[in-house]
Amino acid sequence: MELPVPTIAHVIYIPVVLLVGVVIGWILGGRAAADAMAMELKRREERARRKAAGGA
Repeated sequence: MELPVPTIAHVIYIPVVLLVGVVIGWILGGRAAADAMAMELKRREERARRKAAGGA
């Protein structure tokens, strides 16, 4: 029993779809990381404000 050989379209299609998925994941991951960093900075500033107001 011989295995069918994939066509050239299949050989090109699969890596392109994988590459598109990696790029989309990279973009969405970068945005999520930036949002998380902004939230952390906001929390730190709020804590510093509360500490300054309470310590004065």
